[in-house]
Amino acid sequence: MLFDSVEENPKIVDLNSVSLGLPTLLLMENAGREVAKEIIKRRKVEKEKVIVFCGTGNNGGDGLVAARHLANYGAKVTVVLLGKPGEIKTEEAKTNWKIIQNMVFTVKKQFLRDTSNLKKIKELIKEAKVVVDAILGTGLEGKLREPYLSLVKLINESEIFKVSVDTPTGLNPETGEIHGIAVKADLTVTMGKMKKGFKGKEEVTGEVVVAEIGSPKEAEVIAGGGDLMHVIKPRNIYSHKGDFGRVLIIGGSKYYSGAPALAALAALNTGVDLTFIFCPEEISNVLRGYSPNLIVRSYPGSYLNKESINHLKKLLDESDSVIIGPGLGLEREIKEAAVKILKEAVRKNKPVLVDADGLKALKGKLQQIRSEKIVLTPHSGEYKYLFGEELPEQRNLEERVLKVKETAKKHGLTLTVKGHVDIVSNGEKVKVNFTGNPGMTVGGTGDVLSGIIAAFLSWKTSTFRAAVAGTYLCGLAGDKAFEKKGYQLTATDVIKEIPYILKNQQIKA
Repeated sequence: MLFDSVEENPKIVDLNSVSLGLPTLLLMENAGREVAKEIIKRRKVEKEKVIVFCGTGNNGGDGLVAARHLANYGAKVTVVLLGKPGEIKTEEAKTNWKIIQNMVFTVKKQFLRDTSNLKKIKELIKEAKVVVDAILGTGLEGKLREPYLSLVKLINESEIFKVSVDTPTGLNPETGEIHGIAVKADLTVTMGKMKKGFKGKEEVTGEVVVAEIGSPKEAEVIAGGGDLMHVIKPRNIYSHKGDFGRVLIIGGSKYYSGAPALAALAALNTGVDLTFIFCPEEISNVLRGYSPNLIVRSYPGSYLNKESINHLKKLLDESDSVIIGPGLGLEREIKEAAVKILKEAVRKNKPVLVDADGLKALKGKLQQIRSEKIVLTPHSGEYKYLFGEELPEQRNLEERVLKVKETAKKHGLTLTVKGHVDIVSNGEKVKVNFTGNPGMTVGGTGDVLSGIIAAFLSWKTSTFRAAVAGTYLCGLAGDKAFEKKGYQLTATDVIKEIPYILKNQQIKA
């Protein structure tokens, strides 16, 4: 039952496999070998000409592996690289290009950098018995441009056997969208599982074979680098202030000033443009003193009450996501005001994360705020208080996971239960996270998690995706902090690691 609702995005599964210890180079080797095997099942390649078109990404890397294996089966292989060797994007693809370069007797090499060489490529296609499309994988945006556009037309005009690696170039395997034109393959060898976008696209995919490349089943349910990369919002040179989110933190009271500051700093270090802290006037200057990067808006009094909501309307309208709870306090008026704010946020269709004291305000009121836009982040004790029952013990992990999923479905929201193993579910899908360490029992790490998840929510990420990526990133930052500080780490130590992890993650991808 644990694998009933598993990851459907192949890129996430591949990167999560790497997080679990399976090298990308091995996945690439398995993929390319499977492509070659499926070709020789259908066509005699010994002494026949085969042309393999390879892009500069990992899809092209798969093609380079396939070319090597086809050459070993006796085919007369020509590899056409679409670009310069120096433009190959990943280390794994570079490794396989180096191998192909050294195959001086069995593999010929050609380059296609623009349309000037198309006449020669057309002749190569005419002479070949098989053409392999390993040009572009899943990362295409917009319509195909030259020289890809003309090359796809040449491939489609030919009558030889056409094989696409993972997905035909020009077809989005998740949505089924065709980017102007796509390779019309006779055979598509796709990796791991059938792609949603292939349904009804048989004229493009041809026969589809699902190749097993060795990704562990756990890569579909254990959070990893793929989940994190999926939510990262790309930037361009025309980006301006506000494009990368505004997070509103409603928290703080006369006894607790640090919690909302930690959540805000975590969101800023994750990459949002602006954070607003809505807090009692009594602690507003203390909060401003934590960092000049914090925007603090205050209301009269020592803690949240119904009157203070009048000061909140504009901030709520201007924010892309909301956190309610860090350091809020437990007075009856606070709970009543928190529920009222939450209802208003739901009415405005704002994604909201509720944590800490905010969770306690929801006891007995969950049906009033039912929404898929809400994320709750309780630990086991808060879960028991909020839902009136204990979770199965952590050593009964599968049973515990299924219980969280059941609870999330019952209440129609996303639930993130923090613990030795974090569990995230929206009632339909479920994932677990193993990053983090016992040093993170220190106060404030929950506020850090809230800030990270809220940052992802502000980028229009679904609550489930944001919560999965957030728990993974927060735990990983905690692990990096532990490497430097041991069990003497603090919440601010965790925050400091966030930007470096994100930077390195994007470089690797």
